[in-house]
Amino acid sequence: MPYASNLELPSAVRDHLPRHAQDIFREAFNSAFDQYADRGEQRETLAFKVAWAAVKQKYRKQGDDWQAKH
Repeated sequence: MPYASNLELPSAVRDHLPRHAQDIFREAFNSAFDQYADRGEQRETLAFKVAWAAVKQKYRKQGDDWQAKH
């Protein structure tokens, strides 16, 4: 289901990503969720994959922290 705000994101996202990365995740997830409306049960899984890929374009994980790429 789409997320109206970052507060609704899963704790694995909300508790570990910086706020900007959460924005990227939420926007990419919501867009992909709409785009894959015809995929049935795969819809949410695909939206999560798209969202994480979007985050990884701008951020990288170093140890336990996510850092913006320069």
